[in-house]
Amino acid sequence: QVQLVESGGGLVQPGGSLRLSCAASGSIFSIYAMGWYRRAPGKQRELVASITSGDSTTYADFVLGRFTISRDNAKNTVYLQMNSLKPEDTAVYYCNADRVTTVVAVRDYWGQGTQVTVSS
Repeated sequence: QVQLVESGGGLVQPGGSLRLSCAASGSIFSIYAMGWYRRAPGKQRELVASITSGDSTTYADFVLGRFTISRDNAKNTVYLQMNSLKPEDTAVYYCNADRVTTVVAVRDYWGQGTQVTVSS
């Protein structure tokens, strides 16, 4: 059984920073990519950023220059450093692990979500 545990969400003022963490646990052989998605109220879930095991990164245009994704492969952990936060960044942020290989299967996993609220 693979679990993704997220932490680091909360309330922050506009212009502030937060760091999200997501740790994957279980009998994992490998994870192709890990990333963050978000769902704002009334909107569909969208990709924020992702990073492969080879450190290739993808960012949504709306976070370029403000957010940085990083990964510790040895710990199966991904981080999202969010700077210069804006009210429109308010959303539930979900961690994703893409193509997780275990002894029984290769599949994707999702975290439970962590709330990020940007407000004065």
